[in-house]
Amino acid sequence: MNDSSWGAPPGTGFWGPPDHGPAPAGPAHAAGDAAQTRPMPIVRDTGGDQDDRDRGAARLSGSPFRDEQRRSEDNPVHRQSRHSGEPQPASKKRAGRDLRAAIGVGLGLGAVIIASLFIVKALFLGVIGAAVVVGLWELSSRLSEKKDIRIPLVPLAVGGVGMIVAGYVRNAEGAWVAMALTTLAVLVWRMTEPPEDYLRDVTAGVFATFYVPFLATFVALMLAADDGAWRVLTFLLLTVVSDTGAYAVGWRFGTHKLAPRISPGKTREGLLGAVAFAMGAGALCLEFLIDGGSWWQGLLLGLAVAASATLGDLGESMIKRDLGIKDMGKLLPGHGGIMDRLDSLLPTAPVVWLLLVIFVGPG
Repeated sequence: MNDSSWGAPPGTGFWGPPDHGPAPAGPAHAAGDAAQTRPMPIVRDTGGDQDDRDRGAARLSGSPFRDEQRRSEDNPVHRQSRHSGEPQPASKKRAGRDLRAAIGVGLGLGAVIIASLFIVKALFLGVIGAAVVVGLWELSSRLSEKKDIRIPLVPLAVGGVGMIVAGYVRNAEGAWVAMALTTLAVLVWRMTEPPEDYLRDVTAGVFATFYVPFLATFVALMLAADDGAWRVLTFLLLTVVSDTGAYAVGWRFGTHKLAPRISPGKTREGLLGAVAFAMGAGALCLEFLIDGGSWWQGLLLGLAVAASATLGDLGESMIKRDLGIKDMGKLLPGHGGIMDRLDSLLPTAPVVWLLLVIFVGPG
């Protein structure tokens, strides 16, 4: 999720243009005194003029917020409260992204996922593979642009797709073997370039291998079960519901920052919303969608999903802050890039896979 999804930006104040009082008449302005220095105009010290002087100082200081401040003054409610001396009303909270675009894209992605998941399970592997390749491309592009880190994209993309297929066909053992081979390919591929910064680049490459395709492989492991489609659907629903609960509760009630140095928009109230929503959805999913599951197991699963999704969101926020960017990409209107949607899903996949294996077996 984006950083603004759990809270709302604060409002701003305004100082308008100056309005100096007229210069008083006196002997200094009589005829024949043109050679004398003209005295400074006297500004009357009345109630509204202190504001005027401050406004003039603000204008001369060249504040970069003048345009926003001027638009704020144009609000009739603001003008009325300023002249009447009444306290200004608190600014209305607004969402930090284009909700129409976000909802439209989300519904479109959901339709593609559901169709591929329940028509032919193997088609869903293609969806996972495409998301992994695009996510790796976004991550490698941002690392190259902001840190001049060159990670080998070709072996990462090929090995990432291989990991997903191996996990689906050969279960966890196949995923581990594919992970080792992909790491080896990254080390060898980078040898074709000059040795400067070799260790830095291959370290970033190994991190990308683990962060994107390996974690995504656990979705393929869930899919391989007999009731794999329902397990994957439960995983997706719980993660989306957790993010939605955090967004809704944080936007409406959020006041206490959760991790202001990492993601200032996230609040403790939003985290509680994520936990409550995910636990409720987990109880329903385990009771009605997963054979052999029970509601109390769903409560535990929802709690774990809320924790892992939040940590995943904060983890990518750390990466983006280190890179000095807001989004990993612009591919999805209202959402950012693919990696901005995978941030909660990737670390949640192994958690859901493991707990489902413990609760109802490998399937």
